[in-house]
Amino acid sequence: MYREGGRYRVFSRRAAMLAGGKLVLASALVGRLYYLQVIESDRYVTLAEENRINLRLIQPSRGSIVDRHGTPMARNRENYRVVVIPEQTLDIRAVLDRIGLIVPIGATEIRRVLHEMKRKRSFVPVTVRENLSWEEVARLEVNAPDLPGVLIDVGQSRYYPLGAAAAHVIGYVAAVTEKELTEDPLLQLPDFRIGKSGIEKNYDLALRGKAGSSQMEVNSVGRVVRELSREEGKSGYQVALTLDSGVQAFAGKRFGELSGAAVAMNVYTGEVLLMVSTPGFDPNEFVTGLSEKNWQKLLSNRRAPLTNKCIAGQYAPGSTYKMIVATAALEAGLVTPEKKVFCKGYIELGGDRFHCWKRKGHGHVGLHEAIQKSCDVYFYEIARRCGINRISEMARRFGLGQTLIEDLAGEQRGLVPDPDWKRATFGAAWQGGETLITGIGQGYVLATPLQLAVMISRMVNGGDEVFPHLTKEAVLPEGIGVRPKENFKSLGIRQATLAHIRSAMAAVINVPGGTAYGARIRSAKMAMGGKTGTSQVRRISERERKEGVRKNKNRPWRERDHALFVGFAPVNAPKYAVSVIVEHGGSGSSAAAPIARDILREIQRRDVPKAARAKGTPESWVAS
Repeated sequence: MYREGGRYRVFSRRAAMLAGGKLVLASALVGRLYYLQVIESDRYVTLAEENRINLRLIQPSRGSIVDRHGTPMARNRENYRVVVIPEQTLDIRAVLDRIGLIVPIGATEIRRVLHEMKRKRSFVPVTVRENLSWEEVARLEVNAPDLPGVLIDVGQSRYYPLGAAAAHVIGYVAAVTEKELTEDPLLQLPDFRIGKSGIEKNYDLALRGKAGSSQMEVNSVGRVVRELSREEGKSGYQVALTLDSGVQAFAGKRFGELSGAAVAMNVYTGEVLLMVSTPGFDPNEFVTGLSEKNWQKLLSNRRAPLTNKCIAGQYAPGSTYKMIVATAALEAGLVTPEKKVFCKGYIELGGDRFHCWKRKGHGHVGLHEAIQKSCDVYFYEIARRCGINRISEMARRFGLGQTLIEDLAGEQRGLVPDPDWKRATFGAAWQGGETLITGIGQGYVLATPLQLAVMISRMVNGGDEVFPHLTKEAVLPEGIGVRPKENFKSLGIRQATLAHIRSAMAAVINVPGGTAYGARIRSAKMAMGGKTGTSQVRRISERERKEGVRKNKNRPWRERDHALFVGFAPVNAPKYAVSVIVEHGGSGSSAAAPIARDILREIQRRDVPKAARAKGTPESWVAS
């Protein structure tokens, strides 16, 4: 009996322990359920919703870029593309081959499509080819029954109506690289494009707009069931430029196959009407995807089609620099317009001869005739009297040796040399002969076409420190604002000095014997003034001078002189300035001046009569 009672107590104790264990487990389970269902309910509801609802970004329309008249220079257009849905296709390779019989598809595209299909779910569409023509779309639609899983999709792509004529200033857009990724989620979208150069790059944030969003209900494998809500994004801002697309297209066509650049601007406001660099490239090819072959072709082209020569091309200004030297000498009182210098074809300094372009010399010439006929000896002499520091200081006042425009990246400063620069660069002293060479715009001095256009603008607008700009309004990342009115300060140059320089430049074009008389505009209302320049790219030896210097046309292209011209119009009331360089074009009078003439004539022809000049212009500026 005792043993029976002991077993009963042991059994009861074990049952109690087991029951207690179950109770503990049940309590823990209930506690956990309470924690999950009550305390953490909001979190898990959110997770469930996130698993069911997919938030997707909607790409905004990129803002357009228009010229001063509202004509589009960069806009969006419909982009027809053929896509394939893998799960609806039994034999994807066979379908791709059939598509290739209808529209061209290269082996590279086929490899890309097959690679994308491996990375994506089978119900996600994969783009096969973009930017289809309407004829290609029609052919695909006709053959649709034989192309299972193939659809035509419509999106947007960037289009540049002027093509190569405005490629450097407008720029282009292309896909985002890993280095360009930021916190902006738009950059993660596979079809999103950002500005890579020009205006497209400089004002990319304003142009790209703000993303919209779409809430999509998806199933457990990510397939879209339906759209729950949609919030449209905000399109990018329109950027209005000061350029005239008609003049831009005209200049590009006028240069033809020549290599060079041209800039034209309003001398009072600083509005840039023209900025063309040749040869160019078709920015539309970058949008659609440039082949490796064509990319290497652009890189290897010795005429540098990818470089905006207007702001990044640095050239010896040649005789266009002579107005700087003349202004420095007149302001310093070292010469007078009437004082003459005898040119016998060369000048000697320290045992070295410095030659004039005219072998037998010009005889006795004053400032007016020296500019008109571009006498080198005259400017050797007044450069020697001035000294390099006065010349360099005056060059900087007229915009040389500095960056000038904020609307574009990549602008070069050029070079205004002086003794401090040479000592810091070469560790050597400045030589007197280097001052003479600088006096005719050769040697170390370098300028960009934009700087030369600004230089001539400041000379003919009454001596105001005008700066160039490309946008009609203030463009900010957060929007478009009013451009503040410019109040350009005076350079402090005497009006009499500027009048002498302008009168001599008028004679260069409009008086027989002027170096560009053959390129004059015969209409008195449109007549221009200006200065030719020829920039040597190689040193001419004394032996070659004795035996006869080879003409430019008989030299290899790379050894020919650069041709330059700076000008303004109308000559009676200056409003527009232009600078032109033709790389290895030979003579400024025969290669650059005719292009500048045609550009100034076209600008004036297209001018709006009511756009009156800001200031009056004395008649004394015009040569008799």
